[in-house]
Amino acid sequence: MQNKPFIPAVNQNSSQVSQDWRQIEQNWILAPKHPKAVVHFLGGAFFAAAPHITYRRLLEAIAAQGYVVVATPFLNSSFDHRQIATEIHQSFRRVRSKLFLDFFPVFGIGHSMGCKLQLLLNSYFAPERKGNIFIAHNNYSADRSIPLFKELSGTIAEMKGIEFSPSPYATEVLIDQSYRVANNLLIKFESDDIDQILPLTRQLQRKFANTIELRILPGNHLTCAGVELNWQTGGNFSPLDAIAQWMKQEIYRNNQTLEQAVLEWLELQLASKDLGKAD
Repeated sequence: MQNKPFIPAVNQNSSQVSQDWRQIEQNWILAPKHPKAVVHFLGGAFFAAAPHITYRRLLEAIAAQGYVVVATPFLNSSFDHRQIATEIHQSFRRVRSKLFLDFFPVFGIGHSMGCKLQLLLNSYFAPERKGNIFIAHNNYSADRSIPLFKELSGTIAEMKGIEFSPSPYATEVLIDQSYRVANNLLIKFESDDIDQILPLTRQLQRKFANTIELRILPGNHLTCAGVELNWQTGGNFSPLDAIAQWMKQEIYRNNQTLEQAVLEWLELQLASKDLGKAD
């Protein structure tokens, strides 16, 4: 007799879904009652340690539409990005097997450094993916990614010549040679001047000319990491209160646009007959 998928039950109501995050095999899981696909999410450096909190708004919006969200946390404490990607891949495989998620199509989503890690694990291990979404991709070198790294490497001998592994160039070569997921959505924010979405878009378009979509949305590099602002105004409405309310409105509006773009693309991929086929 074939095993039926076991999915932890959660409430479909998006206002209550935040109470139903569960940690299983080091992954944070949010599952709707009647799932139709799986989203494997990786956050950016510093935000990725607690993705169920720092990316709560986006991830709960995805889960509310019928997707099992598996958010794998990691610490950006190593220059060996291949090892981090390996540990993430192994952790996701364990939870996917434990919850019988092999029965569902899987999409990957990455933000900032999480994009690079998605690219690495999809290139090294070629897991079955129906598509990937890259938000504000970052593949910069160590001296550009880490504050004061350049200054410290000039005075601390042990830091000289240290670079991420694989390096930015080696990562690009790896993508050219081994990345085989044809369906990709790339999202750039209008006020983000530190992402590398456009170069990644051009690289993937050379491999998969007809299945790459680029969306440019309002927001900045941290729009994806939208945490609800619970600002309580005082007895007298001050200019500071006005600024806080404006910020809350802007974050909400930008997140709504992001959520809509992500969910529209996911639904189109699920409806496609040629889902996930590479060139």
